Amino acid sequence: METLIIILDSVSRISTVIVIIGVIFVIISWLRGISPALWRLGNGLARRKIAIFAKSDNLSSLKSLLIDSKLFSEKNIVPIINKDDVGKSEKATLFLVYWPDWKDDINTILDKKSDGVALIVYAPQELGIISGDAVKKLNEKRNVVLTNFRGRLLNDIVVSMITTSYEK
Repeated sequence: METLIIILDSVSRISTVIVIIGVIFVIISWLRGISPALWRLGNGLARRKIAIFAKSDNLSSLKSLLIDSKLFSEKNIVPIINKDDVGKSEKATLFLVYWPDWKDDINTILDKKSDGVALIVYAPQELGIISGDAVKKLNEKRNVVLTNFRGRLLNDIVVSMITTSYEK
């Protein structure tokens, strides 16, 4: 009987050490893997500027989409209505372009965009398909997303904020 107690005591000590090592491994993995993404997302949602390149009703619709999601603050949204206002996008780290309004001036936006700035082009198909040349031009830049659906737009914005870095 005494031998059985010694064996069970040894097994319980070994299993306790295994559980402690497992918990430490999970905590370290979480801190190295998930927490940086959450930190970037938190900074992105709280501080990053989003420049919306759209005109009239389209601008108010996209701005409303972002604000109504309760993920973005209105103070972080920079509206860009015409080509002369593109300079206001300097501090923005994410460009959201409504394609039908800016398809003729996309070169101006691409020239302003740096590698660290995400560019999301929202191009609803019912208003016309983007030409192959324009898609090729967009594909030559880093951090560019082309989306056709409004529901997909929020997802692309959040993912872009996670994958691009935020600097003060």
